[in-house]
Amino acid sequence: MKFLRTLAIPVLIATAALTLTACGSDDASGTLVRIGTTDKDKAFEVFEQKAKEQGITLKVTNFSDYKQPNTALSQNQIDLNLFQHLQFLGQYNVASSDTLTPIGSTYIVPLGLYSNRHKALADIPAGGEIAIPNDPTNQARALFVLQAAGLLKITGTSAQPTPADIDKGASKVRVTPVDAAQTALSLPSVDGSVINNTFLERSGVDPKSALYKDDPKNPAAEPYINVIVSRAADKTNPTYLKLVEIWKDPAVATAHAETTKGTAVAVNRPGAELEQILNRVQQGIRTTK
Repeated sequence: MKFLRTLAIPVLIATAALTLTACGSDDASGTLVRIGTTDKDKAFEVFEQKAKEQGITLKVTNFSDYKQPNTALSQNQIDLNLFQHLQFLGQYNVASSDTLTPIGSTYIVPLGLYSNRHKALADIPAGGEIAIPNDPTNQARALFVLQAAGLLKITGTSAQPTPADIDKGASKVRVTPVDAAQTALSLPSVDGSVINNTFLERSGVDPKSALYKDDPKNPAAEPYINVIVSRAADKTNPTYLKLVEIWKDPAVATAHAETTKGTAVAVNRPGAELEQILNRVQQGIRTTK
């Protein structure tokens, strides 16, 4: 990130410069928008090109982990981010007392259970070990996946269950939480692993080899819709809303399908509906605290 130098610059000019940096600015290439992600891929390259054709220059920052893009957006280091689902955003907003807002949907990716040792769910033995992501949002979703697959039972009605909520006596398997990046690497040493789509690609795991996946069309999957996010004050910014539409361009969709090997399901939900889902998610998180 480049910091503005205000030494020997009049206060009025410095203030204007900061305002432009926070909200996007015009340069020789058109309107500049800074966007953060955690996985810049071929789809982003096409996205950049299509945006440029509409007079928008994207400056893409590829962050090294999931914790950074929301903080960067909140601190005006970037203008938008595109990397997370609504459940993850809700967890961040509640924990940080923030109001980051979804302005457009992108896709939803089913979360799946994979195994190197077994070819079918029925082959997983009683007492088998399953690796799951240890971050709160993906850990809860992984537990719901395993419950839907008939491998464990969750007690209570928490929207964010943890391994402590597992009914061990009624469950076939035990879980081992690991860093999300380690779920695919754990495959040789466990009976199964619930792996995020990002790490499938990086580890060369075939998405079609999943023993079980959740259903992205089920209303229960709404919290896992991935979104383009802005600060609340910018949710009606016409340039940012234009980028939401550009993401839906067929060329971007094709590139994204190639990158995800067809696992991502496109979602077209307006910002108002996404805010309603986010509000429900956040209320559920607050209730379980």
